[in-house]
Amino acid sequence: MTDAHPNAAQVMTDEEAAEFAEQVFDVARQGDALMLERLLEKGLPVNLRNHKGDTLLMLASYHGHLPAVQVLLRHKADPEIRNDNGQSPIAGAAFKGDLAVVKALIEAGASVEGASADGRTALMMAAMFNRTAIVDYLLAQGADPLARDARGVTALGAAQAMGAPETAEQLARFG
Repeated sequence: MTDAHPNAAQVMTDEEAAEFAEQVFDVARQGDALMLERLLEKGLPVNLRNHKGDTLLMLASYHGHLPAVQVLLRHKADPEIRNDNGQSPIAGAAFKGDLAVVKALIEAGASVEGASADGRTALMMAAMFNRTAIVDYLLAQGADPLARDARGVTALGAAQAMGAPETAEQLARFG
């Protein structure tokens, strides 16, 4: 007979816990919606953050995994949590050009502006990378085409600076 804790087999070391957490973030990064669903049902905190401040929702959004994003949002993931760089899930999805993820985030209550710490909005991110469908959608949802980032640049200015002619043309009508 040993004096071991009766639940000793259930106790994880710090190293094992860190390894498990990294695997959980990989599940979100890879978009395994079924595994996320199972983990959340077992009590995984939906707004868990990694060492960079990225939530599971941020990783799934940035990597364009709509089913994983939908699972996380159904479990009440907060679409407004920024990472340590001040970036929002909607800005990441706009940057990557994933309209379906942008729509899911907006429908779940994400701010249409989705500004990061430097003031760049989701509209600016979409405009910079010539994401015309996302620009149209964000404008239709009330995004401010005249908003300025920390350097005073609007979405139009960002599109022009990045050589994005279609979105520059879209935004030119807003002055």
